[in-house]
Amino acid sequence: MGNADTKLHFRKAVIQLTTKTQPVEATDNVFWDQFWAECSIAVQDVFALVPAAEIRAVREESPSNLATLCYKAVERLVQCADSGCPSEKERQIVLSCTRLLTRILPYIFEDADWRGFFWSTIPGTKKSGSLDEDADENEARPLAESLLLTIADLLFCPDFTVQSHKKNNPDASEEMRSIDSCEYIWEAGVGFAQSPPPNYIHDRNRTELLKLLLTCFSEAMYLSPSSDNQVLNPWVSFFCSAENRHALPLFTSLLNVVCSYDPVGYGIPYNHLLFSDYREQLVEQALQVLIVTLEHETGSAPAGPDNLFVNYLSRIHREEDLSFVLRGFAQLLNNPLIQTYLPRSTKKIHFHQELLILFWKFCDFNKKFLFFVLKSSDVLEMLVPILFYLNDARADQSCVGLMHIGVFILLLLSGERNFGVRLNKPYTLRVPMDIPVFTGTHADLLIVIFHKIITCGHQRLHPLFDCLLTIIVNISPYLKSLSMVAANKLLHLLEAFSTPWYLLSAPQNHNLVFFLLEVFNNIIQYQFDGNFNLVYAIIRKRNVFHQLANLPTDEASIQKTLQKKKNKSGISRLNSTDGESMEGSRPAAPAEPGTLKATLEATPGIDKITEKSQVSEDGTMVALPRSSSPATPPHHGAINGASDTESNSERDSEVQQMPCCSHSMLSWKSRLPLQTIMRLLQVLVPQVEKICIDNLTDLQEIILKFLQHGTLVGLLPVPHPILIRKYQANSGTAMWFRTYMWGVIYLRNVDPPIWYDTDIRLFEIHRI
Repeated sequence: MGNADTKLHFRKAVIQLTTKTQPVEATDNVFWDQFWAECSIAVQDVFALVPAAEIRAVREESPSNLATLCYKAVERLVQCADSGCPSEKERQIVLSCTRLLTRILPYIFEDADWRGFFWSTIPGTKKSGSLDEDADENEARPLAESLLLTIADLLFCPDFTVQSHKKNNPDASEEMRSIDSCEYIWEAGVGFAQSPPPNYIHDRNRTELLKLLLTCFSEAMYLSPSSDNQVLNPWVSFFCSAENRHALPLFTSLLNVVCSYDPVGYGIPYNHLLFSDYREQLVEQALQVLIVTLEHETGSAPAGPDNLFVNYLSRIHREEDLSFVLRGFAQLLNNPLIQTYLPRSTKKIHFHQELLILFWKFCDFNKKFLFFVLKSSDVLEMLVPILFYLNDARADQSCVGLMHIGVFILLLLSGERNFGVRLNKPYTLRVPMDIPVFTGTHADLLIVIFHKIITCGHQRLHPLFDCLLTIIVNISPYLKSLSMVAANKLLHLLEAFSTPWYLLSAPQNHNLVFFLLEVFNNIIQYQFDGNFNLVYAIIRKRNVFHQLANLPTDEASIQKTLQKKKNKSGISRLNSTDGESMEGSRPAAPAEPGTLKATLEATPGIDKITEKSQVSEDGTMVALPRSSSPATPPHHGAINGASDTESNSERDSEVQQMPCCSHSMLSWKSRLPLQTIMRLLQVLVPQVEKICIDNLTDLQEIILKFLQHGTLVGLLPVPHPILIRKYQANSGTAMWFRTYMWGVIYLRNVDPPIWYDTDIRLFEIHRI
């Protein structure tokens, strides 16, 4: 009964606040204490008992009361942090203030007139609300700074969020200001060796404080996607600055908690259904706080104080630390792929998108980590789950962002030679995926899944075709032996992309043909010996190359082709004979009706997010000056404009209105790099035809054996230099990452629904 009374008292206090027309004095502690001193109300109940309409009403009609409520809540947090929360009552006050501020802050942020409120000082308070008593008496701290520093202090508060080191004398509460929080790091891992005993109450309290911290950072959601991307989030900038004395231990705590988390535990079947896992909730919040604090453009102007979290991440260098982080990523990302004989018997994590964002930031900010990942076959432990997620999400319109982050990570990795070399390792895992059964390498797996995305994905994935093929181009000079399945997939893509109606249906479609020809040329010139399957497939499909060489370029033929286009139904519906899928796999499913999704900013074209490097004879890469190379003319908006909010009908109408011009076709057709392939066909086709005449049975086997031992040394044109397109960050991708990251955080925080039904401006939420 007590809990019902508590809720009733709290609700009465809320009603009093919303109905008072006169300002309530800040000194009226009897009134304000009703919100936190007498009650212990779960965060879900706080959200139910403080309705959105009433928060907005107080904001509009009694602004001074809302301001005082925020100020008093922060003041109580500061007082409790100062005292070190020695009593249960004080800990309860901290949780009540934390929950109330988590509820109210989004409504402060959604109103432009209120956004500066937390950055103002309360008149006449001097240093009240500040923990720094030595500061100049006249210099009051903004409320936001006091709140952030207090949250940081509370995250290392003995017996509240960390284990106390005082064993014998419980009365001697540890002086908060003298605590060295580096001794209280939450988990062993980077820079810390001891693993404190698990304490679910500490985990729960940390989770609530991190939820409030994330809510503070979420002001970014209420600003429109700005072309001026240098605007730093003031909450993040201050929290990650040297003003926060806990920056290093907190960064380390968040990282270690995430990377050491083992969702499976001792592997007892169904244990996740029997016990609450408070650590999982903490890991999710820690991960979300980490990716937000690390939002920082590489090489951006020094528009504010240095971000210490980015600084610490970039300096991790010890082999054991890099190994710990990579192992953590691999274990968590591979978790949904675990196969058991008992259905749903192991816990499956759902924060893989946040993990991929954090992995991306590690590779982007810490080059030692990137090289460590690529140094051994461990990179394949990351590749397989990424390909699994890409394949699984290809039909789901709510997962466009997941598809992009997965492809961007592979694009970044493919710019390094070691990645291509590692892909030659045989693929022996049997993760059930909705792809044809094959025997081959990790490169074959990548090609088969990319083919599936292109031919069986939904319309929204068209802008990714350039990126997918660029990845294959980057790895192609290092692929020693493609399987017959992968070779046929590549030829099928060329066949599909080189049909006249597809080449003419959008101004940039011919680039896809250039990419595929570059793949074939790289393999023929640099890896001919082991790639007899691909050579066999090229000979079988030689007509495709002859048709490309003889494309009609006169206006009449082009018009005729465009008329045929109306009867075709696009690349995504191309039939592909896939054969039998892997045992135990399920088809990629579209989103359930009613699924929420966040819109995304458009991503820049492939030429904007990559820079070309030429591989010299000693294996080093030399960056080429930015100019449109003959192979791939500039993609004016190949991806640009294809944002997540654009409708298919808009794209189709663009196609129909496209002014067809034989001049543009003539200009790129004359540059098609067909010489190497035509020379190969010229040499090998007569020999293969002779084998066909001489042998009536086992033809494929005999031809493959012939190709396996054949050579084209001295018969092909001089090998071209290898061109690698390396990922290059820019303001367009920075804005895309910001909208994607906050969209994921918005949709993943539903209990309580922190930002639901508030006036978000960074993206829109749609129902599918």
